[in-house]
Amino acid sequence: MACQNNWSDNEANTYIEKYKSHGVTKDLALRTYSARLLGSDPELVLHGGGNTSVKSICKDLFENDIDVLHVKGSGWDLATIEPEGHPAVKLNPLLELKSLRKLSDEDMVSAQRQNLMNINSPNPSVETLLHAFIPYKYIDHTHSLALLAIANQPNSAKLCKQIFGDKVAIVPYVMPGFNLAIKAFEEFEKARIKASKNRIELEGMVLINHGLFTFGDTAKTSYERMIRLVNIAEEQLTRKINLNFTYLENNNPSTLTIIPYLRGLISKYATKGKFNQKWIFEIRNNKNINEIFESDNLFELINRGVATPDHVIRTKSKPLLLEIFNPENKSQIDSYITNWVKNTEEKIEQYIKEYENYFNRNIKQSKQEKKQLDPLPRLILIPGIGLIGVGSNKKSAIISADIGQAWIETVLSAESIGKFKPVGEKDTFDLEYWSLEQAKLGKQKKPFLSGNIVAITGGGGVIGEEISREFKKAGAEIVVIDFNKENAERSAQNCGENTLSINCDVTSLTQIDKAFKEIINKFGGLDILISNAGSAWEGSIEKIEDAVFMKSMELNLFSHYYASKKAIKIFHAQDSSSKEEDYLMGGQILFNISKQSLNPGPNFGSYGIPKTALLALMRQISLEEGSNKIRANGINADRIRSGLLNKEMIKKRAASRGLTEEDYMTGNLLKSEILPKDVALAFLSLAKLEKTTGALLTVDGGNVAAMVR
Repeated sequence: MACQNNWSDNEANTYIEKYKSHGVTKDLALRTYSARLLGSDPELVLHGGGNTSVKSICKDLFENDIDVLHVKGSGWDLATIEPEGHPAVKLNPLLELKSLRKLSDEDMVSAQRQNLMNINSPNPSVETLLHAFIPYKYIDHTHSLALLAIANQPNSAKLCKQIFGDKVAIVPYVMPGFNLAIKAFEEFEKARIKASKNRIELEGMVLINHGLFTFGDTAKTSYERMIRLVNIAEEQLTRKINLNFTYLENNNPSTLTIIPYLRGLISKYATKGKFNQKWIFEIRNNKNINEIFESDNLFELINRGVATPDHVIRTKSKPLLLEIFNPENKSQIDSYITNWVKNTEEKIEQYIKEYENYFNRNIKQSKQEKKQLDPLPRLILIPGIGLIGVGSNKKSAIISADIGQAWIETVLSAESIGKFKPVGEKDTFDLEYWSLEQAKLGKQKKPFLSGNIVAITGGGGVIGEEISREFKKAGAEIVVIDFNKENAERSAQNCGENTLSINCDVTSLTQIDKAFKEIINKFGGLDILISNAGSAWEGSIEKIEDAVFMKSMELNLFSHYYASKKAIKIFHAQDSSSKEEDYLMGGQILFNISKQSLNPGPNFGSYGIPKTALLALMRQISLEEGSNKIRANGINADRIRSGLLNKEMIKKRAASRGLTEEDYMTGNLLKSEILPKDVALAFLSLAKLEKTTGALLTVDGGNVAAMVR
């Protein structure tokens, strides 16, 4: 699909005016604008890829003019970059590095940091020196998929020459860093001299197997050259690039059947390899993805390599290809599942073995010690299901899937004009095991619930929303389930990105079933169910209507039973291949019970009776499922302002005890009102207790009558 030129002079001027009041120069404001234009097109740049720069002038503390290079900083995404995302580096010291014969990556990073105008800025891009050496004011670098389909051909240099003529320099593949900067400058100088003789202005550089650079004296010129050169590349492709992130509606029931089994297998091998991590899935299926399965040489294609080397950090060098799951006889579904799981286990073991061999082959040629990364796939292809991105959280799973789709587009379009031939194994290894990446290992501590999928029923209420937020802060992926659609959506939005909201009547078996299928489709499985939904109706046993009593039983007992059964079924599926081994994922079911289960109040039997039965349900699950490492625990909370205990209810309950409303809410040993956050933190504490099951944690400020022992 042709790239659109989205430059607008009016919008550019808006950026200049917008940032002027913040002390941002016109140069940097325009750099920010055109960088965002590039970053907004996924066929050019994906998830932090690409980089941009502008050469300008800054004032030092003595008001002296200093020549600087504003270059994209580590951790910034071009799509959302702000001016501070292009930290200023003193230009002249960078240019002096050109005279060196060699420079290690570590020394290069050190030299760049030493010359930052603001020491609190992020690390400048690893391609900073390349930007510095090329003598143009504005420089843009992308990983255009159309360009990569051409730059990953066996005869890519010759092909690029035919397509672009003398408008671009052509640089053979060199790993990013000092050596690439030197080589790119040498090729730039040769091409510039040749273009000058032919009275042509050099517009860019093709980095074989890597990407495209363009440059100009203005932001607009460099940007428009990028769009023009990418579209010239696109015109050469028989099959056009169409990176389509829309999903087909998943009508394949087999997806929801086998996905938890697959998630369990991946986590099992992570634990086996002492890479203790649960994994999140991003399942994709559309026409473009399905096209890869129609390739006659599919197995060969997936073993060729990545579209551009830095993708290996996100996706490994190849996807895992699994067999289709399409049981012909539904009555024998269990047998089909068993056979598919066994076959998949063998495929994963083979993938791991091949990865370890790849590491051992290449480490012998390395001059530095390397720590082997986990050998697990980040992309999985399953005919009939599609592409699965695998990540330690939902964000990284989405990134894997996005890059996986970009890889598919590049491969298929490359094959339409010749043969997809990316960098070889050694170059891929060098990038994956780059010393700068190795230095990061172990420095970032993951939140303790990273990789966990947590579903909260009643998640749209006051307590449920607080639980959702606290578990999200702890690193979990959150599913907010609530009868009230607006409340569920509000709670999910307040919780943060990638939170799923589900409108569901938890007393309906059909709706519960649909909700859990949606959870699997979104994340791949489940780790913790917080069964929190509930409501209260008042009335004595003598006077309460039977229909009201049964309604309370349905919501306050049976809904928890229904949800628990679904959760346990998923937990068992995830551990289906680990029954004889000590690699169980297990699971947790945490119930919001009530002090009513131990200390009932008058005219509250319709609430207390199902809650007492709920306590028995929690204990029964802990008894039956303990050997499967499934823990069941509960919270006994009392007197929390919420949808259940609203102003009217507080008034009634206080009156029934002859108390003021304030005395009623603080009527405990600690004389303190219990807040929704207190309950949420109690649930979080239970989630941390790996050796605790069948326990009841009281959150009531101290109530002797409600004490368990």
